[in-house]
Amino acid sequence: MFLLVLALLPLVAFGTGQASDSTARADESARTATNGLPFPWSKVRLPNYIVPVHYHLLVHPNLTTLRFAGSAKIEIDVKNNTNWVVLHSKGLDITEATILDESEAHLSDRVLPVLEYPPHEQIAIFSPKILNSGEKYFLYLQFAAPLGSGYHGLYRGTYKTKAGQTRVLASTHFEPTSARMAFPCFDEPSFKANYSIRIRRQAPYISLSNMPIEQTVELANGLLEDHFDTSVQMSSYLVAFIVCDFKMVTGTTSSGVEVSIYAVPDKWHQTHYALEAALKILEFYEKYFNIYYPLPKLDLIAIPDFQSGAMENWGLNTYRETALLLDPATSSASDQLWVTMVIGHELAHQWFGNLVTMEWWNDIWLNEGFARYMEFVSVDATYPELRVEDYLLGTCFAAIGRDSLNSSRPISCTADNPTQIKEMFDTVSYDKGACILHMLRHFLTDEVFQSGIVRYLRKFRYKNAKNEDLWDSLANTCSEDEFTSGEYCYTGNQATKNAYRYTGEHMDLKAIMNTWTLQRGIPLVKVRQQGSKLFLTQERFVKTTHPSDPLWASLQKGFLWHIPLTYKTSHSQSDMRHLLDTQSGVLDLDENVDWVKFNSDMNGYYIVHYEGDGWERLSAVLRNNFTALTHKDRANLIHNAFQLVTAGQLSLNTALNLITYLQSETHNVPLIQGLGYLEAFYRMVEKRGLSDVTQNVKDFILQFFQGVIDRQTWSDRGSISDRRLRSEVLSLACDLGYPPCLKTAKQFFSDWRTSNGTVSLPGDVTETIFSIGAQEPEGWDFLLGRYTTCMSEAQKEKILSALATSQDPTKLIRLLYLGMEGQIIKNMELPSLIYGVARNPKGTVLAWNFVKNNWDKLVEKFQLGSSSIRSIIIGTTAQFSSKEELNDIKDFFESIKDQSSQLRVTQVALENVGKNIMWLEKNLETLRTWLIRTLTLLQKK
Repeated sequence: MFLLVLALLPLVAFGTGQASDSTARADESARTATNGLPFPWSKVRLPNYIVPVHYHLLVHPNLTTLRFAGSAKIEIDVKNNTNWVVLHSKGLDITEATILDESEAHLSDRVLPVLEYPPHEQIAIFSPKILNSGEKYFLYLQFAAPLGSGYHGLYRGTYKTKAGQTRVLASTHFEPTSARMAFPCFDEPSFKANYSIRIRRQAPYISLSNMPIEQTVELANGLLEDHFDTSVQMSSYLVAFIVCDFKMVTGTTSSGVEVSIYAVPDKWHQTHYALEAALKILEFYEKYFNIYYPLPKLDLIAIPDFQSGAMENWGLNTYRETALLLDPATSSASDQLWVTMVIGHELAHQWFGNLVTMEWWNDIWLNEGFARYMEFVSVDATYPELRVEDYLLGTCFAAIGRDSLNSSRPISCTADNPTQIKEMFDTVSYDKGACILHMLRHFLTDEVFQSGIVRYLRKFRYKNAKNEDLWDSLANTCSEDEFTSGEYCYTGNQATKNAYRYTGEHMDLKAIMNTWTLQRGIPLVKVRQQGSKLFLTQERFVKTTHPSDPLWASLQKGFLWHIPLTYKTSHSQSDMRHLLDTQSGVLDLDENVDWVKFNSDMNGYYIVHYEGDGWERLSAVLRNNFTALTHKDRANLIHNAFQLVTAGQLSLNTALNLITYLQSETHNVPLIQGLGYLEAFYRMVEKRGLSDVTQNVKDFILQFFQGVIDRQTWSDRGSISDRRLRSEVLSLACDLGYPPCLKTAKQFFSDWRTSNGTVSLPGDVTETIFSIGAQEPEGWDFLLGRYTTCMSEAQKEKILSALATSQDPTKLIRLLYLGMEGQIIKNMELPSLIYGVARNPKGTVLAWNFVKNNWDKLVEKFQLGSSSIRSIIIGTTAQFSSKEELNDIKDFFESIKDQSSQLRVTQVALENVGKNIMWLEKNLETLRTWLIRTLTLLQKK
């Protein structure tokens, strides 16, 4: 009987290199397909004995029935004799499966059975005839499914026109493991293949995919079928196709690439800045990488329903509307910066990620860390007026915040199942990855760094790479025939010369960088100055366990970094360098110096503690001659000081005294850094109901920084940096109840409301104006009404943020449930909405209870392990600072143990709350005393 043979064959079907019969039988008993038969493959990763070569894909997204159907004819190479083909499929109804030989003749006269194993999102097709090693076959599958209601796979989206009509579209988002939700495929990054795609659609719509349309064929019933050119070799997660009714604006690069920006018709006028930026940045990358963009076109499309910021699908980048569209009438400086940086990120991926792809998701940082760093490199070159190098500091500060927790992870670490893979798309991969690349670039010099990454891209183009492949490309010599030009080739002598210039001896780049990518955490360098000698030690920097804790010593075991130190002194004319690759070391200076500052311009990824009187010496520099240090150095000192306070290694008095120089500060970056810490203290004590300390922090900020506050204008004038400072300072001043700020904001809101929203507001202070207006019931209702008709997503984002500041709990609850319902406020806004309500002292508990009560629905909407679920957990729990709240969080995580045990983010959440508790226990009285003393001195002045 056929079914009986089917049940027994898996025991021997794989042949060479497989487990013994007894092992195989044990595996099969534990792996049962949905029809009750044994599933022939036991691992989460696919077998490597069948390799896809070319997909011939037909898909018809039906925007009337909200379903899709299609077929996939996959050319496969067989490496070992087998009867089974195992690949990925999730949520698809496989209606037909056959296998064809090289001449496309059927190997069987019957439709082949399909076994499905949902826990691994895999299907298996049995061939009655053995598939022979070295021969070519075609796997043919027909499939159908509903268009997804979430944000992954092939899913439906909607938008409203100015006239209030609802329009429907179909779009894809496959990274990391959702291509299998749109068509059966070998959904792992190493299975690169070519794709020939056909999309069926109705006449009013257009279709887009990775490649240009080759031809359009008319079918029966008014259907059109677009045939796209065959793609280059690429991974399945980069495939994309869309059916919509959007409009576009187009330009062409100097090398002939056609670049188009697509948006809903009513927002077409918001696409022009993105086109300008995309053309500039794409041309920059072609020159920087010395490799032409390999496709004839690049589309960037703003999707109304989109969970991520953007996605780099080769030739068809998809974006959230706020990440691509810029409304000239309402956009702020931050909006412009955001759009430019996101475009820089996605276009970098066309080389890092698309042309060269990580072999497996454990090295996703090779994609995301590089793209994050190249944002800064590309935008600095193409839009120098944006001064993006200042924002790299914030990126590294964010990375340190995560990396200084005990629950941090190495940049490169194990990730097997889809939930673990999704969690790899985090601050460590993106921000820490970018920061160690920045450190490496300064370590090697710009020229050697650029040469090395060009070599890496050329060597592995259309292939997959691992962590060590990058270090080999940066460190090894190259031959002339590896390049079309010797311009980007450097010799071993040059590399050694560079190493000598840095450290005084030859370096092992792989050994150095492995200490940054294969172990978790960030180093703390302790510096003790004695005469002309500097005594150095390194240890792991951990904020959640203090040195006085008995556990502290165990957390230090086994950690050692090779740290490229840079430093300057009161007498030095340029930066000095030293590679610290031992637990301790001594530097001899040429003379006695007044002070020393390590990590010049924060080009390195480490914290520095100046022992003895080191911090007092630096404080004196800031008070007496702060321009002796660069603005980046000043911001770095402020950051390090307060990080050390949290870690129990520096007194709060020392850190607070350090920032008293800020009254004289002339640069915005250190000002924002110092204000940020004071605001954080204010939020923490306000939520704990510590009214005396709350009032004193408020009074200190408003008195000490009154000059800075009063200098701000309610306009969009000035540099990007000035405009960012204005936005931050006026928002905080109004939030603290500064009367002149409240008066001006109320007047702006009154005028705007009287005009029914037609009066133009300064973009940089619009959110502040809305937040003050939202405090009155009529203002809140008016803003919600405007939200439903507004055609600027950036302004809608500001409205939502303002609505979440209401002091009325009933309005906050209503807002959360509007986000859950998804009609007035789209579901995709829910994570940021929850965070906004949680930041509001009136909404902190409301938001946390909402998450607990709606957990299953949230996971269904956003997928376990996704960035949305992580931001929901972190955004709500990070507001807490008591042991009772910590126990409540633990109890909730225990109640969802099957899910919480799969997530790293739950440990992050618990550590964050524990950190808040420790900070208050150790520093509250110091803060209270310091504020009283300092306010008394201010009043005397």
